[in-house]
Amino acid sequence: MDLTDFGAGAQYIAGRWSRGSGAPFQVVNPADGSVVEEVALASTGQVDEAVAAARAALPEWAGATPGARSEALTRLAAVLDDAAADLARVETAQTGKPIRLSTEFDVPGTVDNTAFFAGAARNLEGKAAGEYSGDHTSYVRREAIGVVGSISPWNYPLQMAAWKILPAIAAGNTIVLKPAELTPLTSLMFARACTLAGIPDGVVNVVTGAGRDAGEHLVAHPDVAMVSFTGSTAVGRRVAELATATVKRTHLELGGKAPFVVFDDADLDAAVHGAVAASLINGGQDCTAATRAYVQRPLYDAFVAGVAELYGAIRLGDPLDPRTDLGPLVSFTHRDRVAGFVDRARGYATVVTGGAAPGKGHDGTDLGRGAYYRPTLITGAAQDSEVVQGEIFGPVLAVLPFDGDDEGLRLANDTPYGLAASAWTGNVHRALRATREIAAGCVWVNDHIPIISEMPHGGYKSSGYGKDMSQYSLDEYTQVKHVMFDTTAVARKDWHRTVFGDR
Repeated sequence: MDLTDFGAGAQYIAGRWSRGSGAPFQVVNPADGSVVEEVALASTGQVDEAVAAARAALPEWAGATPGARSEALTRLAAVLDDAAADLARVETAQTGKPIRLSTEFDVPGTVDNTAFFAGAARNLEGKAAGEYSGDHTSYVRREAIGVVGSISPWNYPLQMAAWKILPAIAAGNTIVLKPAELTPLTSLMFARACTLAGIPDGVVNVVTGAGRDAGEHLVAHPDVAMVSFTGSTAVGRRVAELATATVKRTHLELGGKAPFVVFDDADLDAAVHGAVAASLINGGQDCTAATRAYVQRPLYDAFVAGVAELYGAIRLGDPLDPRTDLGPLVSFTHRDRVAGFVDRARGYATVVTGGAAPGKGHDGTDLGRGAYYRPTLITGAAQDSEVVQGEIFGPVLAVLPFDGDDEGLRLANDTPYGLAASAWTGNVHRALRATREIAAGCVWVNDHIPIISEMPHGGYKSSGYGKDMSQYSLDEYTQVKHVMFDTTAVARKDWHRTVFGDR
C-alpha cells in the first residue's frame, strides 16, 4: 500500500486522482528549498466537480447505520497506522517540522483521533424520549447536515485534515477539503487512505487550490451546507462573510496569542521547561503555542535567565535528523514575516537571545538554504506593543512581569484572542481562579500544549467558535430535529379552542 503515489495530480475527487486544471505550483521543502512535488492547482470547475461528487455520495453515506460508519473509520485507523512512516516522512518534507514531532505527535495523534471518531459515530447524543407535554411523545434526531466545505491550514496538515474530515463523516456528512496549497500532500494521502479503507467514493474529496479562487468558491458554493475553517482571524472574517450569503453553518478555529501565567509559588524549573517546549513546538507555528509569558516579579529574572539558557541549547538542523529539536519555518516568506516582528520590536524592547537566522546547524551543516530562525526571547515590551498583541506564529516568546494576581489575570485576557492559556502555580485556589477567569477555550494548569481526542479544542472571542475533536465536535456536524407524536388519538384537542372558540 503506497499512499505517496499521487497518480495524475493533486486533486482527489470521487475516489480518483485527477490533475488540476489551474496554474502549476511547487510544494517546497523549507529545509533546503528543494521541490517535494509539483502540482497543478484546482480550478473553480474542479471545486464544482468535487461538490457534485460529495452531494451524490450523501444519501448512501448519511443513510448508513452508525455502526457501518464506525466500522469504516476503524478500518481507516488501521490503514493510517500501517502508513505511519510514509505519512511522517511526507509531513516533515512539506512542512520542515522535525521528524520526531511528525513521528511522535502528528501521525499517532491522527490515528488516535480516527479511532476516537470510530467510537463516537455510534454515540448520537440527545434528550431522552418522553411525554413532555403530557399528550405527546417527543424525541430528538441528530441528522447529517449535508456537504461540508472545509479549509485547513499549513501548520499541521495531516492533523487538521483529520480534525475536519473525521467528525463530519462520522456524523454522516460528505466533505470537500481544501488544504493549504503549501502543504497538501498528507491531506491527499488521508483521502486515498479513506478509499482503501472502504469509505465510498465521493464521501471524502480533496481539492488543492488557492484560497482566493478554490477556497472562496467552495465556501460560497450553494450546494455546501456547512463551512469549517482553520486559519487566521482575518481570513476567518472573510469566510464568515461569504458563508452568510447562503446562510451556511460555520465553524471557525482562528488565531491565538496564548498567555503563559507564572505565579510566584510555581515550580520554576517546570515553568521554564514548559515555556520553552510550548513556545517552540512546531517552530512556534501553533495557534495554541505559548507566545507571551507573564511572570510574577519574584520569579521574573530567574525565569528569563532559565528560558534564555535553554533556548541557547536548542539544536537547529535537518528535520529528518532525529537529534534536531527545531526545523525551519514553513516558507521563506513566513520566516521573513516573523523576522519583521522581531526587527520592529528592537525599537521598543530587548531581544535577549535569538532574533536571527542561524548559520550552522547542530552538526555543523549550512542552514542558509532553509527558512530557519533562531528561538527568540524578548523582554521589556509594553502590553500594547505589536509583539505582545500580534500573532507572530514563530519561535518567539515575549516575557512581561506582573505583581498581584489581579494584574496577571487581567494581562492574560488583554488581547482580542482566546484560544488557549496556561496557569502555573502550586496553589489550588489560584489555579481554580485562573481557570475560571481566563477567557480561553482551553486552560492548562502546570502544563501547556497537550491535546487529547476526548476533549474539545476551540476558542473564545476573535479565536472563533465551534469545537474540534471530542463528542462536542461530532455534535457540531449534525442538525437537531424534534419529532413529536400525538398519544391521545383524540380528534378535537383542548388547544384547538384557541382557534375554534366554543364550536
